[in-house]
Amino acid sequence: MRPHFSHQFKLSGGYALCPIFLFLIIFIGSGIYFSFQGMPFAFYQISATVAILPAIILAITLGEGTFTTKLNHFIEGVRDNSIITMCMIYLLAGAYTEVLKGIGGVEATVNLTLAFLPTQATLPGIFILSAFIATAMGTSMGTIAAMAPIAFGIANATGLSIPLTLGTVVGGAMFGDNLSLISDTTIAAVQTQGGSLKEKFKINSLIALPAMLITLIILITYGFNNPCQSCFQTEDFQWIASTPYFFVLVLAISGVNVFLVLTFGILSAGLIGLSFTPNYNFITYAKNIYQGYGSMQEILILSLLIGGLSHLTKIQGGLRFLINLATRFVQKFSQKKSKPIAEIAIASIVSACDICTANNTISIILSGDATRELAKKYDLNPARSATLIDLFSCVFQGILPYSAQILLAGSIAGLSPLTIIPHVYYCYALGIMGIYAILLQKPKFSLTKQ
Repeated sequence: MRPHFSHQFKLSGGYALCPIFLFLIIFIGSGIYFSFQGMPFAFYQISATVAILPAIILAITLGEGTFTTKLNHFIEGVRDNSIITMCMIYLLAGAYTEVLKGIGGVEATVNLTLAFLPTQATLPGIFILSAFIATAMGTSMGTIAAMAPIAFGIANATGLSIPLTLGTVVGGAMFGDNLSLISDTTIAAVQTQGGSLKEKFKINSLIALPAMLITLIILITYGFNNPCQSCFQTEDFQWIASTPYFFVLVLAISGVNVFLVLTFGILSAGLIGLSFTPNYNFITYAKNIYQGYGSMQEILILSLLIGGLSHLTKIQGGLRFLINLATRFVQKFSQKKSKPIAEIAIASIVSACDICTANNTISIILSGDATRELAKKYDLNPARSATLIDLFSCVFQGILPYSAQILLAGSIAGLSPLTIIPHVYYCYALGIMGIYAILLQKPKFSLTKQ
């Protein structure tokens, strides 16, 4: 008789989360290990694109269903609309950054900014500008693509901490991503909860603005205590080379689609370079665009693989397990209709979904039904539950080492994502204010019952 080999253990329910934990253990654990070994660029010794492969193999090997079915599920996640959209933004952002560098635009913009910006206001200025652009555009990715190259140049010119400067950009971008009326996260949160956009904005503002104020105080304090900021001198520069950046800035503030913003940025930078930059020709322009594509290779591949792994986790029941766990938590610890307990559960559900998917819009959609049911059962205003799921998804999206925002900022500056995360002060402040709002049931004002 021919022996029959099969594994009895299947990844389903809570076990479906194991591949994601394996990825985090390899990625973060290897970086910590090599740091203790004194190795330079410790978190680059094992690329995240390689660290995720064992997790994908585990998910496909031990997941339920045939190999073909599981592979198809993985590919469905890879080609998800939001994943492909992010990848296209990566490519355009990389091309825009390289062309701007090639024509001297980054240096020109940095020197122009430093000529007018008070030294102590450098970081607060970067944060406010990033927040303003993100609120106008409704996208954190487009904001980081536009602001990170300039912030990186300013950090190099002033001696500011590069991770801190990039973390400031990400924080400002997440402020707008959370609060903007045209942000996809805001729209998804309101639609899934059935609340009022106007009321959601009111509640969200009263939580986000204090977090913004806390962040500005931290950045201003850093500015006054950092002697390096007064050591820089602006250099002679060709101001015309900075015009593509301001062109992009105007388009972004006007709310133009991020694809059009970056495309026009690439075209305008090329036109300025061909017209005014010595020895800059069409061949150089084409090479800059190609180099920009190449600079985004790692983040693009990682985003595709994370998309596939996240979808496998969802299909195998990992996210549903988290949602059910939070629901049982509420039922166990709250015999009465305790709104704080219900709101903690809602925040936990969307946070867990974001940790698993690394996409705040998707996490809001995935957790929408369960959080809406909890909100209805515990008499929460839909606008408040919409605020909570939007807020906490943005908190974790801004501090996950494998989120698109952190990866993009790290790629532009050539930094490990883990060096940026500690400096995204706004997201930590927003999380603290969110918890404060839950525990003390703030803000309190009259809301229309849905």
